[in-house]
Amino acid sequence: MSSEQYSPSGFKLLPLVVKNLLIINLICFVATLSLESTFRIDLSNLFGLHYFKSDLFRTYQFVTYMFFHADIQHIVYNMFALWMFGYLLENVWGPKRFLTYYMVTGIGAAIVQTAINYWHFSGYEAAALAYSSAPSPDAFVAFVKTCPPRSQELLDSMNTLLSQWQQSLNDAHYQQQSVAFAYDLIKQQMDIATIGASGAVYGILLAFGMMFPNMLVFIYFLFPIKAKWLVIGYGAFELFLGISNNPSDNVAHFAHLGGMIFGFFLILYWKRKERF
Repeated sequence: MSSEQYSPSGFKLLPLVVKNLLIINLICFVATLSLESTFRIDLSNLFGLHYFKSDLFRTYQFVTYMFFHADIQHIVYNMFALWMFGYLLENVWGPKRFLTYYMVTGIGAAIVQTAINYWHFSGYEAAALAYSSAPSPDAFVAFVKTCPPRSQELLDSMNTLLSQWQQSLNDAHYQQQSVAFAYDLIKQQMDIATIGASGAVYGILLAFGMMFPNMLVFIYFLFPIKAKWLVIGYGAFELFLGISNNPSDNVAHFAHLGGMIFGFFLILYWKRKERF
C-alpha cells in the first residue's frame, strides 16, 4: 500500500505526540528565559549536551538537549518543521512508533555529534601537546587559528598576552601562560552546549521523504519541490556545511545528519522486520 494513498481514520492535524512535544519544548523555552532573567540559572547549559570530557557533561544530556533552544527563531523553525512533517507521520505510524522514532533520531544525532567532537578535540589536544613542547609567538598564533576563541574576552586576553610576549621573547612566564591559554581554549570549546530539536526534526524530514517521496512541498510557500529531492538537498547542504567547518558557524550540522542517518536505518529495520 502506498503511504501517499493512506488516509487513516481519525486523522488529526495535531496528534497526541506532536502536540505534547510542542508543549514540552515551549515550556522549556519559557522556563529558560524566565530562570535566566530572574535567577541567573542557565537551563540550556545544565541540560544541553556537553562533550563527555567537559566538567559540565551529564549522561542525561543525550536526551534533554533536544528540548531546549537558543532563541525564538530557533524554536519556531524547529517546532514548525516538527508539526509540518511530523503530524502526517504520526497519523500513519501511530503515537508509539512516532515517539520511538523521534527519540531514537534525537539521541542518534547526539551520538554522532559527540563522535565528531571527539575527532575535533583529539586534534586540538594533540596540537596543544605539540605546542607545549616548543612554545613561541608564531606557534601560538598558529594554534589559535586551529582552535579560535569563542568570546571577545578570551580574544582580548590572547592579544594582550601576545603583545607582551613579543616584547620579551625569552621570558618563560609568557611561554607558560600561552600553554595554559591553549588548554583554556580547548576547555572553553568543550564547555559549549549543543541544544535543539534539529537532529530529531531532520530525522522526521528524512522519514517524510521516504514515506511520501513524491508529495510536493512548497518552499517558503512559493516553490514546489518533491519531498525526496528536498530531503536529498537538505542532506547534501548539511554535509557541505559540516565539512566546511567554518569557525563562525555555531550550528551542529553533523547532529542534523546524525538524525537522518539513524532515522534511515531505523526505517529500514522496521521494513525488514515487517517483511519477515
